[in-house]
Amino acid sequence: MRMTLLRLSRAATAALVAAAALTAAAHSAEAAETADTLGSAAAAQGRYFGTAVAASHLGETDYVATLNREFDSATPENEMKWDATEPTRGTFTFSAADQVVNHAQAQGMDVRGHTLVWHSQLPSWVGGLGAADLRSAMNNHINRVMGHYKGQIHSWDVVNEAFQDGGSGARRSSPFQDKLGDGYIEEAFRTARAADPAAKLCYNDYNTDGVNAKSTAVYNMVKDFKSRGVPIDCVGFQGHFNSNSPVPSDLRANLQRFADLGVDVQITELDIEGSGAAQADSYARVVEACLAVDRCTGITVWGVTDKYSWRSGGTPLLFDGNYAAKPAYDAVLSALGGSGGGGNPGGGTATCTATYTRTADWSSGYNGQVTITAGSEPIGSWAATLTFASPQRVQATWNAAPTWSGNVMTARPSWNGTLAAGASTSFGFTVAKNGSDAAPVVGGCTVS
Repeated sequence: MRMTLLRLSRAATAALVAAAALTAAAHSAEAAETADTLGSAAAAQGRYFGTAVAASHLGETDYVATLNREFDSATPENEMKWDATEPTRGTFTFSAADQVVNHAQAQGMDVRGHTLVWHSQLPSWVGGLGAADLRSAMNNHINRVMGHYKGQIHSWDVVNEAFQDGGSGARRSSPFQDKLGDGYIEEAFRTARAADPAAKLCYNDYNTDGVNAKSTAVYNMVKDFKSRGVPIDCVGFQGHFNSNSPVPSDLRANLQRFADLGVDVQITELDIEGSGAAQADSYARVVEACLAVDRCTGITVWGVTDKYSWRSGGTPLLFDGNYAAKPAYDAVLSALGGSGGGGNPGGGTATCTATYTRTADWSSGYNGQVTITAGSEPIGSWAATLTFASPQRVQATWNAAPTWSGNVMTARPSWNGTLAAGASTSFGFTVAKNGSDAAPVVGGCTVS
């Protein structure tokens, strides 16, 4: 009897294991099938993909539709900073930050808190305090702000940008550093842990993405904190890149050395100036670096659309000013293992394709045509991006309304936006070669 029961038990266990495996496989397949947005694709990789959110734009339909569709984490862009939450000493206001938090929670998004102690965007009264008053004010600010959102914030940027640029590795001059000394960062983290023990506590900075004097100074601080039991859970790497400060080749190695200290790492304010294939490649490399580090828990881009970016002239985000997905969006989604999606503020499943042909050619120029074809569902409008080789110049277009970012043209319908399922339309252009015979690179078609 005992052997029979044992055999039955083993058989039952094997059946349960097999059922669990089938269930896991089904969930995995389902996740793969639905990974058609940034948030869903990142979640399939065990990470989040978030954005900075401005309360003032939450009344704009396309802004909200893109935010809700694509992202699963939100960071208040300015609404939680000291000047917004405590403009006069002891008087706190959370209305704008509450708008962001409430919206995020209603959509099932996590929230990153940004930021508690920072030298910038301080109300003038903070700088005028003596050391004892400043210490009291700093700790009170942390307690009141974190207390208001206790249990609602996934990660807090407790201290932001405390180190100097350059090769010194020194602390930045600020009211906190100048009056309270090096110990203020540790004190801020200890106060934050007591204020909300469940929240992840992060240090956040810029120009620390690669291995350099500044990032090494932060590394040494984190290493010291971990050795002495100072509560720190994560380090944020802002990721503001452009042609003068490109994505560093050692980004992955730098993230890994911090992770090896026993902290999570996060890309917290990613934006990359540029356009077309070069911008797309840079974005993909950042995503790939994060995915290669087990403790890189997520990525936040610093805004939804180029038109509201703090660096809007550099068109640094994944969606253009009309909320059309850019080539960088496609590169990020692909790097995350997702497919489809993008550029459809209505949130539907409609798709389109764009194919290019050269219709006429002569020594100094050529005519090109792009055919837009709707997928299996009708579409109400479309957008297609084309990157032209320098020094070519587009002299004329027809059947489309173009906008430009550098040498990237985004074409939208001038009258021919609505297409039935499977139907096609086309637009054309004349290009002056100026010595280059290269064909334009089609970045893809998005429903907008």
